[in-house]
Amino acid sequence: MSSTTMEASAALDGFHPITRQWFTEAFPEPTRAQTLAWPAIAAGRSTLLLAPTGSGKTLAAFLVAIDRIMFGLPEPTLSENTPGVRVLYISPLKALGVDVERNLRAPLAGVRAVAQREGVPFHEPQVGVRSGDTPAAERTRLNRQPPEILITTPESLYLILTSRSRDILRDVDTVIVDEIHSLVATKRGTHLFLSLERLERLRREDDPQRRPIQRIGLSATQRPLDEVARLLGGAEADANPERPVQPRPVEIVEAGRSKQIAVTIEVPVEDMTQLAQPVVTGSAAGAPQPASIWPAIHPRLVELIRGHRSTMIFVNSRRLAERLAAAINELAEEELALAHHGSIAKDTRLVIEDRLKLGQLPAIVATSSMELGIDMGAVDLVVQIEAPPSIASGLQRIGRAGHQVGAVSSGIVFPKYRGDLLACARPAGG
Repeated sequence: MSSTTMEASAALDGFHPITRQWFTEAFPEPTRAQTLAWPAIAAGRSTLLLAPTGSGKTLAAFLVAIDRIMFGLPEPTLSENTPGVRVLYISPLKALGVDVERNLRAPLAGVRAVAQREGVPFHEPQVGVRSGDTPAAERTRLNRQPPEILITTPESLYLILTSRSRDILRDVDTVIVDEIHSLVATKRGTHLFLSLERLERLRREDDPQRRPIQRIGLSATQRPLDEVARLLGGAEADANPERPVQPRPVEIVEAGRSKQIAVTIEVPVEDMTQLAQPVVTGSAAGAPQPASIWPAIHPRLVELIRGHRSTMIFVNSRRLAERLAAAINELAEEELALAHHGSIAKDTRLVIEDRLKLGQLPAIVATSSMELGIDMGAVDLVVQIEAPPSIASGLQRIGRAGHQVGAVSSGIVFPKYRGDLLACARPAGG
């Protein structure tokens, strides 16, 4: 047995035998991210996990928590009848939270099936989602019957902590912050980490000596790791100015070297100084029109969509997403693509996502609403129109393709004008 195989096997030693049995039946072996992260997470240490898209980060964070709830209780003050949230998953996107809730069903159902088959008693955790899309009736139900695992957003967490509902969070022992890179450098992130300190204070109202929450941060592009870990862990402090602030320890697990990304910069015209004149109909016909690269991009996009099973096209504005999807469908004379962005109703977004995953919709044209770690199934190509907002954003978007362990993420970037060509080359070479 190789050292890598032995290390992967040892990573499963901290789990209940039923959880280990389910995992070995469901997967060939743990991913590198899971192998490195599970010992730290199982030991109760706060952990910052850097791992590529499709490396099993979410399961790395959740499986330990699932194992604890189903087969053991981490704190003697808790019991199976204690009403309250145990695991708090914080997503920067409402859509991402819904996706994780779906993906949790598979391990929960799998571990439950093995436990029932082996006749081993267990407690199956309930999963709830609280976001801006959650109806009032569902929020009331969550307050009355809080789930053990709650998926929420930074804003909804703040609303819970500042309302009478905050008591459902008194027994939280694990907080998972997904896509942490999108929060650390923003005011939104500052607000979130302040909310986590509010949560620490709430938990210790009855027991000031209670151990801190275990915090787990996940991302594929977070840097610098030391600074992100410091922000994730927070610090112990009080009102005494003579007593120094004590940062809470966070273990950094870096497993981000194996993901392969193939990016192509494609210019659909021979000379970007000689662009085509757009075809204009109706009352505007005959009026002078500015040269445009779109008459060259649209046919190429139709060709790419038809040549792949599932394609995601990223743009930098909601208006462009709508216009580009309509132009693709008009040229193709069939529905090849639909727009996906934050202004679309939740139910409509879910239908679009499901159609893409099931292969019923060949492509979507998305903004940052699909940039983060939403699992969109077997996407085999990502197209970026003009330079992405940042290198990290470009990596996240291209990473939507090949969202499986060991798969190559393939992407094509189309510049819109000559200056944009230089900016597009930055993510490809950076």
